[in-house]
Amino acid sequence: MTPPAAAAQAGAAPQASPSQTLSRGIRALEILAAAPGPLTIAELAEAMGVHRSVAYRILRTLEDHSLLVRDDAGRVQPGPGLAVLARGVSRNLQSAALPELTQLANSLDMTAFVAVWDHHDCITLVTVEPRHSGASVAQRPGTRHPINAGAPGIAIQSALTEPEWDRLDTGIPYRPEALEARRRGYSASHDEVIAGVSSLAAPVRVPGGRPAALAVVYIRSAQDPEAVGAAIAESAARIESQLA
Repeated sequence: MTPPAAAAQAGAAPQASPSQTLSRGIRALEILAAAPGPLTIAELAEAMGVHRSVAYRILRTLEDHSLLVRDDAGRVQPGPGLAVLARGVSRNLQSAALPELTQLANSLDMTAFVAVWDHHDCITLVTVEPRHSGASVAQRPGTRHPINAGAPGIAIQSALTEPEWDRLDTGIPYRPEALEARRRGYSASHDEVIAGVSSLAAPVRVPGGRPAALAVVYIRSAQDPEAVGAAIAESAARIESQLA
């Protein structure tokens, strides 16, 4: 029988166990980010499934780094330190996309945003609402929805051929709509993520990274969807040229 030490040397190094404390801290931030408002420590501990004393120790550490703050009543909410961290996420993509998002939002009178691919989900990275509209659909940064639902996910798939997608072994089927989106240059969906809401999106190919999507959302519009889709595809192409 080969001794354990010899076996470790002969094969790959054993995987390190994940840090439970770090995982809990990240989970706390995820819960706070998704909450509609500040939470008490007891509410957060319950959501995390830990004792209040454990939650308190984690929160003190996060508070030291400004990742969360407490109000006068002692309730906790995301802190300004998260904005500093978020600023560095896909920085080049955000910088290249912001002028295009602003132009699309104001010219189309629709909320425009960039969605990035995270495991089985699309996450809104940056968003711009039209300047003079009081009836636009809100699409907050950090909003998450399944990648196999909605125009952004279809657009992301369309940046790859079906064989390329299958080789990634995501476990998510390649939607037939992605084939049509590859032909047209943009994708469309209605009622898939939010009831009554439509979306149009175009893929953004990121050098050295996974594709993203440039998208708009709206409830109703008098504009021709084909013209809007073409405008989004043109903006996506300009973003790609900035990233090249």
